[in-house]
Amino acid sequence: MIGIFLANFEGIGAQLQKKTDGIRITSIILGGPVWKGKLLEVGDQILKVAQGDEEPVDVVGMRLDNAVNLIKGPKGTEVRLTVKRVDGTIEVVSIIRDVVEIEETFAKSAIVQDQGRTYGIIDLPKFYVDFQDYKERNAASDMALEIEKLKKQGIEGLVLDLRNNGGGSLKTVVDIGGMFIEKGPIVQVKSTGRNKEVLSDSDPQIQWDGPLVILVNELSASASEILAAAMQDYKRAVVIGGKQTYGKGTVQSVVDLNRFMRNSDMGDLGALKITTQKFYRISGGSTQLEGVKSDVSLPDKYTYIDIGERDLDNAMHWDKIEPANYQLWERQSLNTAIENSKKRMAGNDYLKLIDENARWVKQQQDQNMFSLNYDIYKKTIENNEEQSKRFKALSDYKNGLTFKSVPSQEIEIQKNEDLKLRRDRWHEGLLKDIYIKEAIDVLHDLKQN
Repeated sequence: MIGIFLANFEGIGAQLQKKTDGIRITSIILGGPVWKGKLLEVGDQILKVAQGDEEPVDVVGMRLDNAVNLIKGPKGTEVRLTVKRVDGTIEVVSIIRDVVEIEETFAKSAIVQDQGRTYGIIDLPKFYVDFQDYKERNAASDMALEIEKLKKQGIEGLVLDLRNNGGGSLKTVVDIGGMFIEKGPIVQVKSTGRNKEVLSDSDPQIQWDGPLVILVNELSASASEILAAAMQDYKRAVVIGGKQTYGKGTVQSVVDLNRFMRNSDMGDLGALKITTQKFYRISGGSTQLEGVKSDVSLPDKYTYIDIGERDLDNAMHWDKIEPANYQLWERQSLNTAIENSKKRMAGNDYLKLIDENARWVKQQQDQNMFSLNYDIYKKTIENNEEQSKRFKALSDYKNGLTFKSVPSQEIEIQKNEDLKLRRDRWHEGLLKDIYIKEAIDVLHDLKQN
C-alpha cells in the first residue's frame, strides 16, 4: 500500500536530496512558505544556509541531515538560502519558516469560460487518505464532490490536473479511475512471492461520462501515473504533458535492522529499503522507468534535465506481463482531437521558447567545469544572467481564459481572506498556463466530435 497521511507540520516546505554535485530541491510541498512565495524550484541547488542576519554556512559537501538541521527551525524565524538556480544564476533567498497548510494538498476545482462554453478543472496534488478511517476525508471522496459541484454548473468537459502529483493511496486511485468508466480493471500489481493481482472498479456508476483531459508532467509519479495510464489504455481521456511521466512503478518497504539485534552493542544499524511491489498497466506494460507517454507531448522546463526514475542509479528495469481483460471506451473517439492538438502545438512560438529554455537549463546543469580566471568567470555569470532575462518573457504569457470558483465555494472564500488569496493566486497561475489552454482547446474539439 502506498499512501499519504494527513498531517500538519512546520518548516520551509521543501524536500531535499543529496546529489553528486550537492544538495538539491526535489519537491515543493504545497501550502508551505516556499510554495506560497514561489521562492524555489525543483532542481535548485542549496549552497549556503544562514540564520537571520548571521554569517552563512557552506553546505556543499555537508551531510544531508546536518544541512536539514540548519534549514529547519521554529515558525516565524528567518532562514536565508544561497541557491544556484537550474538556469545557473545564484541568488540569496529569504524564507520565513511557517506551518505548512495541508489544505493545499486537497482537491480543488474551478470553472473555465471559453468561447461561450463552460468547462471544469480539478487540481489533485496528492492521492491522500486517512489510514485510520478511510471514510474520513480522502482524495476519492473529495474528487466525487468536486465533480458534482462542476456538473451543477453545466460543464461540457473536464480537465484533471495531475502535474507534480507524486502519488499516494492506491485505493483512491482505483476509486477515482472508476468515476470515469462503468467498471473494470485500473492497475495490475505484482508482489514478492505472489501471483499478480488485478485491482478493479466494480461500481457501474459513472461520475463523469463527458470529455476528459488529463494533464501530467515529469513530476507526476506513482499513483498519478497509474490513473493516467488506465485512462489512456481505456482511450477514455487525452493525456497532455511532457514526453513521459516520472516512471515510479515500484513500492518499497523500510525494514528497521535494529529490531533484529535488539541487545546489540554495535550502535544504530540503520534500515534497509526493499522493493516489494511493481505496478503494471492494464495493457500489460510496467509504469517503471517508462512512465506514461503523453498523447500530446509538450515541452516544459523539466524536459531535458535528469529528474525521473530512469535517471537514478540501479533503478529496476521495465518489463511487461499479460494484459488484463478490459473494454475500450467507445462513446467518443479521441484521434481527431489529438491530431488537431499536435498541429496547433507544432507552430506555437511560445512553446518553442519553452523548449529552448529547457535545453539551456539542461546545458547549465551539465556544466561542471569553471574557469579560475576571475574575468572569464565573471563574463560567464553575466552571460547567464542575460540569457536568463531573455527567458523572463515566458512569464508574460496569458491564455485569455476566465476562471472562477463554483458558487458554493465562493461563499466560503469570501468569508476567509487567506483562502481567497490562495484561490486568487491559483486562478492567476491558470491564466498564465499554456498547458491549461491547450487542454481546454482539446475539450472543445472533443465536444465538436
